[in-house]
Amino acid sequence: MADYAATRDRVEHYFDRTATKVWERLTSDAPVSGVRATVRAGRDRMRALMLAQLPEDLRGARILDAGCGTGTMAVELAQRGADVVAVDISPALVGIAEQRMPANLAGHITWVAGDMLEATTGVFDHALAMDSMIYYSAPDIAALLAKASPRINGKFVFTLPPRTPALMAMWRVGKLFPRADRSPTMIPQTTAGIADALRMAGVKGRLVEIDRVKSGFYISNALVFDGGKT
Repeated sequence: MADYAATRDRVEHYFDRTATKVWERLTSDAPVSGVRATVRAGRDRMRALMLAQLPEDLRGARILDAGCGTGTMAVELAQRGADVVAVDISPALVGIAEQRMPANLAGHITWVAGDMLEATTGVFDHALAMDSMIYYSAPDIAALLAKASPRINGKFVFTLPPRTPALMAMWRVGKLFPRADRSPTMIPQTTAGIADALRMAGVKGRLVEIDRVKSGFYISNALVFDGGKT
């Protein structure tokens, strides 16, 4: 997964060095610009959609929050009773998440800085990855799901940017006019394309597209992969 490793390193550099303050503010209740407000609203809707795929009562469940960012998803999972392992490639964002964690959830969330494939151990009942796989190619996503699947007994709920004309236009502009401060380029995907990549990699399981969230500049698809276990 050489391409995966190179992309992961770019993502780490961006979130841990270039955009830490931006994401800290975006994921708070501080005032933001109109564009960022649409992104915040879209992410709130997507997080609710993803959480709705899991049982309301998660007492006794061990959940992986892969790409936890500043910790909002992990906190909501823990409030449902889950034992959460929250991992993010950016130590800076993990630090913010730890500071924001409500005191009553201490001991219910384990914060980990590192690769979502390598930095955690053990088996999970479910896993969620919100907007943390959006920068990778279809083969890399298939390889990631193949590596994660044996450790997840239930659902792996994740998001990907849909391959729409508008997103493809933005993607092409970003490829033509790169900037040093631009975030790593997300790669629009189709559910069929990911399913094909899984088949080519010999990964068994069921991939289902749940729904799409559109909010101004935020557009993303929620999907579930069950690894053939549910």
